[in-house]
Amino acid sequence: MDPRQFEHTVVADNDIHSIVMSYLLHNCFNETADSLASSTGVKQPAIDRDNMERRKQIIHFILERKALKAFELTEQLAQDLLEKNKDLQFDLLCLHFVELICAGNCTEALKFGKTRLAPFGKVKKYVEKLEDVMALLAYEDPEKSPMFHLLSSEYRQQVADNLNRTILEHTNHPSYTPMERIIQQVTVVRQYLTEENGKVIVVFQYFYSYI
Repeated sequence: MDPRQFEHTVVADNDIHSIVMSYLLHNCFNETADSLASSTGVKQPAIDRDNMERRKQIIHFILERKALKAFELTEQLAQDLLEKNKDLQFDLLCLHFVELICAGNCTEALKFGKTRLAPFGKVKKYVEKLEDVMALLAYEDPEKSPMFHLLSSEYRQQVADNLNRTILEHTNHPSYTPMERIIQQVTVVRQYLTEENGKVIVVFQYFYSYI
């Protein structure tokens, strides 16, 4: 398909507003979503506001270093979700362990590690990360350790995003927004074009080497 045929395609403002609206609701930016609806007239899709508020609280707890509260609220919202998603369960428990260390509660952290994290050591895929997390106990300043990324806000955001997607999927909602799908597709197309252009360049170089 020739991409030039889309050069003069016009995207309606309402379609753009709808894409932005879905992104805002997906990520629990309900006030901004209300503002967008008010200023543009775009309709908000039917959504469980209680579910969104709880997801918003869970994300907030994770980012504010209250992972155990996020864990408990997630269990209230969907009792079997974390039991079925051991990776997320492990990540949330690791975040709480890190919080205890950063607060200087190493004794409590060690106790928590033995009771809540140690069982994950029986599963091979968790062993390496478990060792990294437990190794934080050996550092007076964990932020200067080789595992400092486990203390970063970026890592917390990653865990929060993964949990938010999982909750949405659990409640039969799309785990990715149209905006994210579009970005993924654009990325794939750009990679494809880069590879194709690279092949063309190699062919020309091969051709000119014989001229």
